[in-house]
Amino acid sequence: MTDTPTPPPPPAPTGDLFTEPVLVVSQKVKFIELTNEYSVFDGSGNQIGSVAQVGQSTLKKAARLVTSLDQFMTHTYEIRDQSGGAVLRLVRPRKFVKSKFEIARADGSPVGTVVQSNVFGKIGFALEAGGNKVGTIKAENWRAWNFRIEDASGNEVARITKTWEGLAKTLFTTADNYALEILQPVADPLRSLVVAAALCIDTALKQDSRGFN
Repeated sequence: MTDTPTPPPPPAPTGDLFTEPVLVVSQKVKFIELTNEYSVFDGSGNQIGSVAQVGQSTLKKAARLVTSLDQFMTHTYEIRDQSGGAVLRLVRPRKFVKSKFEIARADGSPVGTVVQSNVFGKIGFALEAGGNKVGTIKAENWRAWNFRIEDASGNEVARITKTWEGLAKTLFTTADNYALEILQPVADPLRSLVVAAALCIDTALKQDSRGFN
């Protein structure tokens, strides 16, 4: 009788936004939301990064509070590592109907774009780099909170979901928390676009549902 082989242990946490297989995004709760801020955790619940909206003027914050014009303004976000250093920068140009995000590295070199593909039906996004389409994001339901992320060949490489069961429920107690699961190794620029997309989708959907953001 042969012994059943012992399955290999799961990979050790790296604390790196670009190598962790699971990223849990948790939006910070605010009484009046004038800026967007997120905490990013690994699959064990350790905070390994954050996202912060930067460069907002007093006028822009006032517009966000009392008007519906905020969607027509340009917004900038930084994805930061666990030490607080910026690793990616997202710019969302002023939006009319569809959302678009321009992604760059901390040194300003471009990575690519995340572009909303449609307005009606199940929402989708194109991931583009160097003028080429390198991937897609497809909503799997009408409420648009389970997403399939594919590479340029149509292979599923990641998922964004509200129902990931691998972490303590305490991180999933509000509607603004969700998980990005990387299902297979993904190289740049697609990896950086996939990481950035977790923020882009949340922001884009809130803009569409609320009419401003």
